[in-house]
Amino acid sequence: MARKVIIDCDPGIDDAVALMVALFDAELDVVAVTSTAGNVPADQAGRNLQGLVERLDPPRRPRIGVGTGPKTAPPVDGTDLNGTDGLANLELVVSSLHQRHPAEKLICDEIRAAPEEVTLVALGPMTNIARALQRDPMIAAQIGRIVIMGGAYNGIGNVTPAAEFNCHFDAMAARTVFKSRTTKTLIPLDVTRQAAFALDLLDQLPNIESSPASQLLHQLIPFVYRSHRQSLGIEGIYLHDAVALAAVLHPEFFEMEEMAGDVETTGEITLGATVFDRREHRAWATNMEVASKIDVPRVQDCVIQGLRAAIRGT
Repeated sequence: MARKVIIDCDPGIDDAVALMVALFDAELDVVAVTSTAGNVPADQAGRNLQGLVERLDPPRRPRIGVGTGPKTAPPVDGTDLNGTDGLANLELVVSSLHQRHPAEKLICDEIRAAPEEVTLVALGPMTNIARALQRDPMIAAQIGRIVIMGGAYNGIGNVTPAAEFNCHFDAMAARTVFKSRTTKTLIPLDVTRQAAFALDLLDQLPNIESSPASQLLHQLIPFVYRSHRQSLGIEGIYLHDAVALAAVLHPEFFEMEEMAGDVETTGEITLGATVFDRREHRAWATNMEVASKIDVPRVQDCVIQGLRAAIRGT
């Protein structure tokens, strides 16, 4: 039986890659996808998510929820890595939604409909998930698991010296989710950075001109290679969200440690930093498992096989 998942994301090129894998994996039943502000503003994130679902046209179409951004967010410009629209300047054409589902309501509805069966996959800032928990506190006990791409176990961030992007963008939401009485798995930068994909990624995928997934990948991947070289100085790409999705599909590819974590919400230079109580006599209660090691070849193969399935399925 396929596992029910909700994917909450801020598309984003690596979000788009993760979505491709998820929507065409027979092991997953993507019951809903929800957009949140992050890589791009909330309205653009909603358009990107809808455009990706329409372009890929998966056999089982998920419900789409659209979120609004946090009331306050630090100034972030992701155009250097993802383009002005978040998707390599493709400006996907989208149809008009007859009914826009608020993201936090859709999350609550789907979890209520299948208690303890839904895995919530957080690939962007956790604004929608925090709002869902505040809207209906009872769902905390009904969420099967929250798998989070975010944070940094070793304290080295990417958007600031101390903070990872998703936790920095809405630190209060991240803290709300961290402190919630839910079962959580954190996939931090420490492990997603280890699985950088090499320049030959496209060479490992079938080039089928009639496949929308293949077309998208041949537009997105060259752009993100160039942006990583120019902005980060690396010869390869980080697909953080796809690696986090691999943890949903194959948790055995990761080594987990039970930890006690929190998020800094007021620091002038540490806003959004993830802090873990690693003292010999820990005072904080354990509240999540954190990936500390990763089987890089198997995770990369998982993503590549998922993209091959998406190409053949579109």
